[in-house]
Amino acid sequence: MGLGPRSPHKVGRRFPAGGKRGRGAKGSGRPLPGRKRQPWPPPDGRSEPASDSHPHLSPEALGYFRRALSALKEAPETGEERDLMVHNIMKEVETQALALSTNRTGSEMLQELLGFSPLKPLCRVWAALRSNLRTVACHRCGVHVLQSALLQLPRLLGSAAEEEEEEDGKDGPTETLEELVLGLAAEVCDDFLVYCGDTHGSFVVRTLLQVLGGTILESERARPRGSQSSEAQKAPAQECKPADFEVPETFLNRLQDLSSSFLKDIAVFITDKISSFCLQVALQVLHRKLPQFCAHLCNAVIGYLSTRNSSVDGSPLLLFLRDQTSSRLLEQVLLVLEPPRLQSLFEEHLQGQLQTLAAHPIANFPLQRLLDAVTTPELLSPVFEELSPVLEAVLAQGHPGVVIALVGACRRVGAYQAKVLQLLLEAFHCAEPSSRQVACVPLFATLMAYEVYYGLMEEEGAVPAEHQVAMAAARALGDVTVLGSLLLQHLLHFSTPGLVLRSLGALTGPQLLALAQSPAGSHVLDAILTSPSVTRKQRRHVLQNLKGQYVALACSRHGSRVLDAIWSGAALRARKEIAAELGEQNQELIRDPFGHHVARNVALTTFLKRREAWEQQQGAVAKRRRALNSILED
Repeated sequence: MGLGPRSPHKVGRRFPAGGKRGRGAKGSGRPLPGRKRQPWPPPDGRSEPASDSHPHLSPEALGYFRRALSALKEAPETGEERDLMVHNIMKEVETQALALSTNRTGSEMLQELLGFSPLKPLCRVWAALRSNLRTVACHRCGVHVLQSALLQLPRLLGSAAEEEEEEDGKDGPTETLEELVLGLAAEVCDDFLVYCGDTHGSFVVRTLLQVLGGTILESERARPRGSQSSEAQKAPAQECKPADFEVPETFLNRLQDLSSSFLKDIAVFITDKISSFCLQVALQVLHRKLPQFCAHLCNAVIGYLSTRNSSVDGSPLLLFLRDQTSSRLLEQVLLVLEPPRLQSLFEEHLQGQLQTLAAHPIANFPLQRLLDAVTTPELLSPVFEELSPVLEAVLAQGHPGVVIALVGACRRVGAYQAKVLQLLLEAFHCAEPSSRQVACVPLFATLMAYEVYYGLMEEEGAVPAEHQVAMAAARALGDVTVLGSLLLQHLLHFSTPGLVLRSLGALTGPQLLALAQSPAGSHVLDAILTSPSVTRKQRRHVLQNLKGQYVALACSRHGSRVLDAIWSGAALRARKEIAAELGEQNQELIRDPFGHHVARNVALTTFLKRREAWEQQQGAVAKRRRALNSILED
């Protein structure tokens, strides 16, 4: 982001947008035949031992599973034929489970097949891999198969599939799904350091911790793994892999055992980059399911770090906040600590050091997590007083995330909102003269100071020029940054967002259109539509500038989503205006990949050909919405 010539810091093009942490760890589809035959004749090439000790998957076998998977995807959703198809394919998978798991292409297909598998076949495949657990878990392909198998538990635990196993127990596995998971956990627990320290094995540990705790973390739910049935693909992500699901008490007991394993070698899990990831996931799961154990682990981490060599400028903890590995772990500790413990941690180790942490290229990230965790005025007050004098300096150093996190804390706690807004206006050089304040939205969105955004050359110490409305209207909206969008979203949720709304209302139609069409900026429009602090009149005043831009909005990937949201909350009169404007370019909308969805949502054809029927339909929709809102308010 840019600092203007009047800044006490070095002049630059823009405020740096904030660097990344840079901390990475390293056939034919015809239906399958009937009951008494295999889907295809078993492939000639069975798995054979290879020179690298992994069984070899022959080209014939690979082709067989590829055709089988293709046929399964094209088969009907339900029915006896499909069940038989899955049963036959999984029976063949069972005989070559290890070969498939350790083959790159084969493992990808096996992950997809596991997504279709009922309980009993999955248990048999799992049992077939048990004797080679470490081989599979620490293999670059096999690890994903084990993860996929574990991630089927939300779908299978306690499902009707349990009854299927009881009915057909003659050739069923000797172990239930619960026993298989507990067996895997026991083997991992026996060689805990080995699995946690292995680049691939640590992924299995992390997924196992989530499954034992009955919670699939957001990062795991967002990562596609294998195929789902078409029903699952149509469902929202949270329905496919729920955040929480019921698990047996034995799972939580085993989770406690694994958590105790961290305590035995706490130094390794704090300092080793790969192992540390496992402890971070454990803290997140325990925070949700076993908060007392989570607090115990956090105290162990803080206690260990607090006894290391003292820092020259304060607590030993400050040294670890600057370390790439341990700072990641401390970020998670800060997020899961209970408010009283967080308050004492701040007072004992961090108070008086926040400006130094904000300026550090690594330590500013755990500082952001501290700010994200602030929920009480008692903690926000000293934090705000310490950071508020240096907001412009922090922006100039390329750490805008610290500023956005502080603004988010003010929003969450409901304190210091007017003060932080005034400090932002000063940092972006639009506080004085007051005419400049109307330009704050484009400055915040692009994270650029006033002089840089408008290309002004002002002498240092000179009186700032008044805002020129014509100049502002002629300038196209700059590129909206993700952090700039987040900043505006926070400000729009302040108790009095009037200044930001006035600045939004001053944007021209093309400028507001550019904001709505931006991947990051479109979420600013979402905040206008959803913030309880924005009145209906204020919302209408901002959105009226989009008149004449609805067709361009509808034909944009992100703009069409914004228009759908505007339409959902619009009154009948506003809907008529939108539909009338869209109707003038009906053919263009129908041809556009995004516009034709908007046209269908608006029922544009009905509007153009049967206006009375359209009005009755929309009136009924508005009536239902009012009724629902009154129920929700009650």
